[in-house]
Amino acid sequence: MKNRIFVALLAVFVLFAGGCAYVNIKTPFDTNLDNTEFGTKIGKAHNYSLFWLVAWGDASYAAAAKNGKLKVMKHADQEIKQYFLGMYTKRTVVVYGD
Repeated sequence: MKNRIFVALLAVFVLFAGGCAYVNIKTPFDTNLDNTEFGTKIGKAHNYSLFWLVAWGDASYAAAAKNGKLKVMKHADQEIKQYFLGMYTKRTVVVYGD
């Protein structure tokens, strides 16, 4: 009887906890995607958080442009990776330009 309850609880957890173990999302920071120009250079900047308590890094447009040596930004994307309910999160800003 205990095994059946355990299996039932495990099945409910697996059904309702979808996306809780790992999330990988990429979204654009642009509204008119039909006119997007990317340019020749790419810059990335990251920030991280751990256990919802501490965060570090600089994921600003300026940091991404500086890392990619861009003078003109034409487009930007955001990438978010989360592990186990967001206990560890990595956020990346990607800028494209010249």
